[in-house]
Amino acid sequence: MYKRILIPLDGSPLAEQALPHAIAHAHCFRAELVLLKVQEPIPKVVGVSPGALRHAKDRTREMARDYLDHLATPIRDKGIRVETVTIDGRPHVEIPRFAEVNQIDLIVLSARGRSGLSRWLMGSVADRVVRGAAVP
Repeated sequence: MYKRILIPLDGSPLAEQALPHAIAHAHCFRAELVLLKVQEPIPKVVGVSPGALRHAKDRTREMARDYLDHLATPIRDKGIRVETVTIDGRPHVEIPRFAEVNQIDLIVLSARGRSGLSRWLMGSVADRVVRGAAVP
């Protein structure tokens, strides 16, 4: 049923709580897992040189790759195929876009426990992904 399962991760323990569920689905369906880290743009700061900004962006991307590789290794050890991807952009925009372009069959992610006014004011990446994605 599922061939490719996407797990968007932001580096938080909360986001990582989705991993066991995604791994179970991947094992059951012999699917490939795609671990995705969307890097939000680094804002330009007055007085910071373009070179320093570029260095910060490169370092952030390197840290994201290391993070995903760290998570992927024990999953691969279980015999599950894993791809790791880092991209730039806004998570709520890029996650559904990535899923569509890369033939993802299922997105597994966790949501923060926000409710009421906080949720209304801040929104939720998970809510936006659910509304914007063409896959479950």
